[in-house]
Parts: sequence; structure tokens; C-alpha cells
Amino acid sequence: MEDIRVIFMGTPIFACSILQTLIDEKYNVVAVVSQPDKKVGRKQLIQETPIKQLANKYHLDVLQMESIKEEYDKVLAYRPDLIVTCAYGQFIPKVILDYPKFGCINVHASLLPKLRGGAPIHKAIINGDDKTGITIMQMIPKMDAGLMYAKKEVKIGPDDTTSILHDKLMVAGSELLKQMLPAYLDGKIQGIKQDEQAATFAYNISKEEEFITFAQDVNKVYDHIRGLIDWPVGYGTINGQRIKIYKACKIQKEHQDKLGKAIMKDNMILIACKQGYIGLLEVQLAGKKKMSAKDFYNGNKELITKYCFD
Repeated sequence: MEDIRVIFMGTPIFACSILQTLIDEKYNVVAVVSQPDKKVGRKQLIQETPIKQLANKYHLDVLQMESIKEEYDKVLAYRPDLIVTCAYGQFIPKVILDYPKFGCINVHASLLPKLRGGAPIHKAIINGDDKTGITIMQMIPKMDAGLMYAKKEVKIGPDDTTSILHDKLMVAGSELLKQMLPAYLDGKIQGIKQDEQAATFAYNISKEEEFITFAQDVNKVYDHIRGLIDWPVGYGTINGQRIKIYKACKIQKEHQDKLGKAIMKDNMILIACKQGYIGLLEVQLAGKKKMSAKDFYNGNKELITKYCFD
């Protein structure tokens, strides 16, 4: 393993568990590639990507390119025998994919060919799925469409949010990579073709998808809300005011209330949906801090009692 030159490509926290596994298993990681650092917050301070922070901890070389397609020579200069990617964030050009002796493999957070794309964790919950998983696959010049080398199933709990499922999948991804990589490098794993007819897609969450409408089945509304927690966080609107929803529950119950009508009960703001209610527990009004539903109601009684959610 020590003589195999590995380059890792990734950017967010999710990818950190994969890089950590490569380090812990003593693979020869010669360089790490991450998206450029970004300015964040009101002061627009530069924040290093999570992967860069981890790489710096182990004194690994870090490459950050605005366009890997135009600066691919910087990657090839490290003469990689294997490239491992996870949530990198850019399409990797064929010139890089074709270079390593052992190819380029990707750790993807779904059971391919289902949920190809950049938001498979969010969409698994929003879709109401009861399971998802990790697929380690061959990288090709088509999104998440290469040969599959290994899979690990992960159950989705009925109240799991994206942040909870994210952490479950981080653990599963690390375990699966640790198990399969030695056999893969020994040539003992044969890739399986994906069924293109079964492919579905999980594109990045759009601004429009952050809006929660309550005029539908309570289960669908609840799945939508928890699929956006803790990021990017969905919102409902009432009398033109946006209210972000950080914590909620559902109550399945027949009722005759107007859809979108809100009442305060048991320290929750209950919003009428089809076949039940969504209970808001922690919310945030635009420009304000997060607060409990009770505190929000106490400061906005007229808004809640006079109007309905859209």
C-alpha cells in the first residue's frame, strides 16, 4: 500500500471520513484536491474547506483550483496510481480519470443507480425512502454512472433528518472503503454495470425547493422539512413572512381545519395539512435568532392567529 501513490479529492465534512480512513489505513496520500476556500458570514472571512483543514493537520499537499479541467496538469504532476474522490464538487476531466494505474473511484452516498447527483442524502429523505446507502464506483465522464465495486445499505429512520443520515452514511462510507480497497487493488473485485433504466437523479437543492407548502399530505410535508435540516433549512410563509423550520414533528390525525391554519398547543405551533398536522418546535423569523415555537408564538400571536400558512 505504501508504494501506491494516492490522490484524494473532496471538499465537505462528509468527505473527511474517507480521507481519514485512507490516512488511518496507511495509504500513501501524496496530495489532496479540494474546492477553493470561500468567504463566509457578514465579515466575509475566508474559511478553509473541511478537507483542507484535515489535510493540513497531517501536513499533506493541498491543491485548490477554480477549474480542474484547465489545471489538470497540477494533479498529474503528482503521478497518482489511484485517485479516490468523495463529494469533490467539480467534474473531473477524462485526462485525469485515464491516468492512474488503478483508476479513479468515487464514494457516493446512495445505492446507485438511484439518486445520482449532488444531493442524494437530502433527496432520499424528501422522497420518503426508508433506506439508502453507500456505493463505491468507477469514475467516468458521466455523472455517477460508472461500474459499481461495492455497496452498503443504511436504514433511514422515520424521524431522521439530513444531518442525522449524513453522519450515518459517513460511518458506512468509511467502513466500506476500508473493507473493499485492499481487494480492489489486488484485482479481486469485478465492477458491475449500472442499470440505466433504473437511474434516478438527486440534483442540488434549488432555492425553490426550500419552500415548504402545507396544502398536501402531512407525511410528504414532514419528509420535505426533515430533508432540509440542518442545511439549507426549509421555510414556510405566513402573511408574506418567511419562517425557517429547524425542528418539527408530525401528527397524523383526521381533522376539518383549513389547510395552513396554525394553532398553539402543547408548546408547538400546529399547522393543518392533509391527514394531520405539522408541529413546529424550533423556528426562525427572517432577521431574528432561532427560538422555540412557544417563544415565537408569544411574540407573534396576531400573525399566527389571524393568518394561515401558504
